[in-house]
Amino acid sequence: MKFPKFNTIRKIGSSHTGRIAMVAIPAGIVSAALMGGVAQGAVPVSFAVSGTQFQITSSQLEGTGFSQYSGTAKDAKGEQHDVVTANIKDATLANLCQSAVTKTPMGKVGILIKAGGGKEPASAKDLQIGMTGLRGDAEFKNIRIGVDASDVSTKNKGSKGDFAQDADTVSIKNLEQDSWSTTASVFTLKDMSLKLTDGSETCF
Repeated sequence: MKFPKFNTIRKIGSSHTGRIAMVAIPAGIVSAALMGGVAQGAVPVSFAVSGTQFQITSSQLEGTGFSQYSGTAKDAKGEQHDVVTANIKDATLANLCQSAVTKTPMGKVGILIKAGGGKEPASAKDLQIGMTGLRGDAEFKNIRIGVDASDVSTKNKGSKGDFAQDADTVSIKNLEQDSWSTTASVFTLKDMSLKLTDGSETCF
């Protein structure tokens, strides 16, 4: 399982904030069907993903209780997809957008959902995401990189021996994410709008 490449890493310590600009294969965060991040049974809800990835963007994501490790998501045909599983205990997402495009016999059909564009951002509790890519400027507080996935500080954990990282808080600006799945115990979408498209309107 390949993990995201970090462009820059500043000095990190128990009382320092680690600032990481993530590009290419993401590290993590958010959406509305997005959480099928399955780390061998370490996921609260396991389900077959649709076989279509979706996009998620947010101008600002803020979260507490963060961990990240490798996992897999299985589609309805039984095919396994490598993902990065990200857990966030409590998250808020300003200007949340999520889009998916599916090919049908009649052409492409898309769905576009937006929320949290007003005074109140979208929010999620016990958020878990299965993603393949993430871009944005991220800042972690009290980050631990290289911890065993079975020993991360969050309730949900990965497999023993796998590489992982965790942090007290995570903040990501201009988030762009490609995901297979997402789950949350509560997902609140303020000022939500949803519309069907011809597939030409996506989040990025």
